[in-house]
Amino acid sequence: MQIDAIDRKILASLCEDARRSYAEIGIMVSLSAPAVKRRVDRMRAEGVITGFTALVAPAALGGTTEAFVELFCAGRTSPAEIRRAALRHPEVVAAYTVSGDADAILHLRVSDISQLEEALEGLRAERFVNSTKSTIILSRLMERPSGSATLSATEPAEPVS
Repeated sequence: MQIDAIDRKILASLCEDARRSYAEIGIMVSLSAPAVKRRVDRMRAEGVITGFTALVAPAALGGTTEAFVELFCAGRTSPAEIRRAALRHPEVVAAYTVSGDADAILHLRVSDISQLEEALEGLRAERFVNSTKSTIILSRLMERPSGSATLSATEPAEPVS
């Protein structure tokens, strides 16, 4: 599917606030509300927009401790096997295969250090995990909604001093 500049603006607006009305978005992109709806429907039908979601503050659900955990796996552990294992652990909120020494990096969110320790023990018990290396997140400096970084790539960057 071809995404034009107007589609990018619509997507950026939805990434910023998915509850915006088609009329509000239309004003921002100089289209009528029905024209915006047609474009959104087309992007949904073609798989560009894969869903809408609510973003919840992790602390509201007790997830005040976060860590990135590098997994070092035995032999030829497949990405599918790592994914299946990550899904078995509710503390894992994201999982990625990576280049470098580690085979994968997992993002864990837990209530406290003792729960992190339990989660790490559970991950280390997976038959293919040789070792782990953990980095605890001290503060979240910034985070973009999925896709928003590539949508705003054409806008000028903030000057760095």
